[in-house]
Amino acid sequence: MQKGVNNTLEYTALYRKFRPITFSEMVGQEHITKTLKNQIIANRIGHAYLFNGGRGTGKTSAAKIFARAINCLNPKDGEPCNECEICKAILSGSLTDVVEMDAASNNSVEDIRAIRDEVNFLPTLAKYRVYIIDEVHMLSTGAFNALLKTLEEPPAHVKFILATTEPQKLPATILSRCQRFDFKRVSNNDIVKRLEIVCKQAGIEITENALKIISVLSEGAVRDALSILERCVQEGASKIDEEKVKELVGIPKTEFINKIVKNIIEYNPEGAISALDEVLKEGKDLNNLLWETIKYIKDILVYKTSKELPIYNKEEIDRIEILASNTSKERLIGLIYSLSETENNIKWSSQKEIMLQTGIIKLCMTTETDGLEELKNKIQKLEEKINSGNIKVTTGEVETPKLRSGNIQDNRVSPTKTIQQNKSVENLTSEQYWPKVLDNLKSSGKMVLYSNLINTKAKQKDDLTVEIVFPKGLTTFGKSMLERPENVNELTKMISMECGKQMRIKYVDAADYVEKKEEDNIEDMVKKLDIPINIIED
Repeated sequence: MQKGVNNTLEYTALYRKFRPITFSEMVGQEHITKTLKNQIIANRIGHAYLFNGGRGTGKTSAAKIFARAINCLNPKDGEPCNECEICKAILSGSLTDVVEMDAASNNSVEDIRAIRDEVNFLPTLAKYRVYIIDEVHMLSTGAFNALLKTLEEPPAHVKFILATTEPQKLPATILSRCQRFDFKRVSNNDIVKRLEIVCKQAGIEITENALKIISVLSEGAVRDALSILERCVQEGASKIDEEKVKELVGIPKTEFINKIVKNIIEYNPEGAISALDEVLKEGKDLNNLLWETIKYIKDILVYKTSKELPIYNKEEIDRIEILASNTSKERLIGLIYSLSETENNIKWSSQKEIMLQTGIIKLCMTTETDGLEELKNKIQKLEEKINSGNIKVTTGEVETPKLRSGNIQDNRVSPTKTIQQNKSVENLTSEQYWPKVLDNLKSSGKMVLYSNLINTKAKQKDDLTVEIVFPKGLTTFGKSMLERPENVNELTKMISMECGKQMRIKYVDAADYVEKKEEDNIEDMVKKLDIPINIIED
């Protein structure tokens, strides 16, 4: 048991034991406490206040301090002394002039009518009768109507302090009658400072990294931070470190998640499945594991963008930095989308482990046969051949010489061959510029477009349209990415520049393209036969 923590039967939670009793003890809300203190010093106290903000940001604490400050017999600089009989009575909860009501459990018209009847009576000891109504947005419509008149014109000795996390649920008539103060999320640095004070007073030994992790996990709520700290204290450890905090709140050992993500990024399905099995053998829940993997990839993306990840230590940051440098933002975004889709599929599957393994393997498989590096080499060699003029393209039975843009060789051939050659020029042009378009996409950082267009072919359908054929099929995710207006515009612009005129693009799935090709072959046969053929459908 930690020194300073109450060992009696009447145990008091840390967030209650160390609740601020003066405005100066509150952290992160200086813009509010300064205004309230000035009102008290100038004796310009309003009749109704609305304290709005997230959980654990100090709304109720500020309301209690304000109630004592305006009734204190010896206030100093707008602060309550907490020593006079009024302050002590309010702190102990024995003074009936300060009433705290939870609107979540007392939200009926009768509860508000009871308040309306009481306000006419003068305070027993204090200067003001103060009503603190917490979670005021939970009041019923009838209760709000009953409160309205009293809130608009209360007696001079009555003050209302309303607290809520959802001010949008309050009627406009209530909002317009209150002075509104918005409590913001407390910064991580302010939470750490407050935790250091609490740990010092309670005799709790804790490392600096552990305090940082708690502050991040609390998400701007001081009360949540104290609750996490208290849970760590109750474990009985002599000193709280970051590993103890991570263990208690359920954060997994990042080296396991790192192994899985590292192998996915490196396109290593064997390594990814091995790392996955290693985690599953420890009895980790599949859904939690998948969520943690998605979160880890998100953290890599955040680090790649901002270079800040306060929840991780230096060793973990070094691992993340290596992964961030070996992949692109587009790839990380794609992994998050794919894993989220896998997460949705797992929810409805009876074979969750198989679905997860399949999803991981799918992410590890490259979109090209021999890998990105080999494809890059192939594209480079192809460009070298095109630029050197030593490439020949064969279409049908006719072999055409290498053609340069703006410098077409004049070969004396028969009219029939000229028609065939012109047809070859069209195909040659598309095959020439398409690898260049892909390379331009890659070099300009358009990795989403580049990764989805690998292994595709470009076929010029007519003078205005270029068909992009997907021999291995077009996935739903790939289609959604390629059909985004910004991606369509970018690809159309690049193709038009290579063609020397404005072109349109059309995505064609392999199966659709085969059917279309068969139709074109029949149409060509009809033209060659030069006879009328009517197709009659039954």
